Amino acid sequence: MPEELELMGQQDRRDVLAVAVADPEPEPFSPSIFLDLPPTPSRPDCHNEDLASSDDLVLPFISRMLMEDDIDDAFFYKYPDHPTLLQAQQPFANILSDATPPDRPVEPLSQSQLLLQQFPADGDDLQVFFSGCNGDMLNIALLKGMEEGSRFLSLPTNNGLLNSKKQPIQVNTGGKLKNRRRTLQQDEDEPDEAETNRNSKLMVPEPEETGEMVDQIALNVFSWCLSEIQSLRLTIGGEQVENNTRTGTESRSKTNKKNGKYWAHETMDLHTMLLHCAQAVGMNDRRSATQLLGQIRKRSSPSGDANQRLAHCFAQGLEARLAGTGSQLYRSLVSRRTSVVEYLKAYQLFVEACCFKTMAFRFSNLTICHATLGRNKLHIVDYGIEYGLQWPTLLTRLATREGGPPEVRMTGIDLPQPGFRPSSRIEQTGRRLSSRASQLGVPFKFRSIAAARWETIRVDDLDMEPDEVLVVNSLVPFGHLMEDGVTVDSPSPRDVVLNNIQKMRPDVFILCIVNASYNSPFFVTRFREALSYYSAIYDMLDATTPRDNELRLLVERDLYGQCALNVVACEGLDRVERPERYKQWQARNHRAGLSQLPLDPCIVKDVREWVKSLYHKDFVIDIDQHWLLQGWKGRILYAMSTWVACK
Repeated sequence: MPEELELMGQQDRRDVLAVAVADPEPEPFSPSIFLDLPPTPSRPDCHNEDLASSDDLVLPFISRMLMEDDIDDAFFYKYPDHPTLLQAQQPFANILSDATPPDRPVEPLSQSQLLLQQFPADGDDLQVFFSGCNGDMLNIALLKGMEEGSRFLSLPTNNGLLNSKKQPIQVNTGGKLKNRRRTLQQDEDEPDEAETNRNSKLMVPEPEETGEMVDQIALNVFSWCLSEIQSLRLTIGGEQVENNTRTGTESRSKTNKKNGKYWAHETMDLHTMLLHCAQAVGMNDRRSATQLLGQIRKRSSPSGDANQRLAHCFAQGLEARLAGTGSQLYRSLVSRRTSVVEYLKAYQLFVEACCFKTMAFRFSNLTICHATLGRNKLHIVDYGIEYGLQWPTLLTRLATREGGPPEVRMTGIDLPQPGFRPSSRIEQTGRRLSSRASQLGVPFKFRSIAAARWETIRVDDLDMEPDEVLVVNSLVPFGHLMEDGVTVDSPSPRDVVLNNIQKMRPDVFILCIVNASYNSPFFVTRFREALSYYSAIYDMLDATTPRDNELRLLVERDLYGQCALNVVACEGLDRVERPERYKQWQARNHRAGLSQLPLDPCIVKDVREWVKSLYHKDFVIDIDQHWLLQGWKGRILYAMSTWVACK
């Protein structure tokens, strides 16, 4: 008998080794420094295409990213209760429910008995463990433990910036489907099928978002983009007429009220209430601040008009600052893995409604094309590349350039992402751009750099070549750099980054900044400036986007809500939103040894006419001291300029 057991053990080991050899585990991803792709010949009709038809590829690039196969897999477990997903799962659930023959019902106790039969040696101990229990009780205990454990995965808060709202779940009661709102705290002793499915899917690890693009990007999309913007403006026009009619009716009804105190109480300006509340919070007057916050809560709404939405957003920050949880709440929002699908859809709406990003992309791309005339090599260093939505348009322009496209090298710099692969998003962006360049026949190399401190990136890290056109591109992210050093004697990180750019000796340095001054160390002053800046932003969104648009809520929550929360609720190193006005950046650049270039009149004219023909009439385009300014109703919100190193 011992010899037989030994032979069986050897046979089992040989089987395991055979399986290991036959199915080896895939090696971990080890990205190379450059993604070299051989050039493919351009299509014959590319050179005959009008540049205007392929000018703006931001929207189709987002559309192609949303069509990637892996995005659906990556967020399969993130939205388990989506009606479309539940509908697709229903046929498979019916098959599984019919798999057990009706004449052989499974008794709840048979599951524990099966365990006892499989492990007879431990039968006594297991019998003690399972005594007095049945299968239903064990399942309930398991689900209850999973629910209690899931509560520690996110910050328990009722703040509106977090996804803590109740989700409607369909419950089958007597053959009829009813919508019933439930939370994890309700009906803990009666877990339904939908709750069981959701908890089981939360245990599945999220796959990596590393897929290739599956379709080519359409080139003739300018007319589609134009139709989308025009349809959005038509929707806004109809909504404004309805809102004006409703507002007039409400105002006439209010004039009939004779109670003057009630009238003054209802018409109190939300901005004034927010400023008074900020002063109370700054003086640590908790009683007054709490009373004012209660009044603001009653008059604000995340789905109201611009003032109500703005008040709701800033009230979140004031409440978090008053409770001392601002930094904790902001870190939880940043560490939360935002859905790529949600982010891109919100970004797509932002591009259709607002000209700030697309105008910056157009200005930057035209400047790069002008700098590469007659040159065969181009190296772009992009600070804050994110998803690389700017570059498909540039690659298309370079592919149709007279004389053939240049060799393009791109170094994408961004902040590391939380997790085991901090540079995964940059690498995925590089693969998308490499695929796009290969389709267009543009020689392309991409390198990713994930760095938490951009001042540590030196000239030697870029592998520059002497015969290439070097372009340094930074659209907005320099406003997140710290203004002061860690110690009194250490230099400012902003000045260090600018000095490093000067040492690179770029052919052109394209800079776009947020033109605001809510960087004061004094809270009330900073709050007042931030309130003024975001008032223009929310008014712009209210004039260009329907109020009932769900994507607008994502824009206000993810693109602007987190920034406003950081400005209001955080201090010290946790406060990363530190913008300056363009004249302050102009002085910084001069101190760093950079010389400002005059704006190209042709580029300025092109951008101005493009914005005027597509977007709302209240967008402002102006020039001051070689800065191209963007704004809304006279308020300058963004500024762009070009620089070179002083000789």
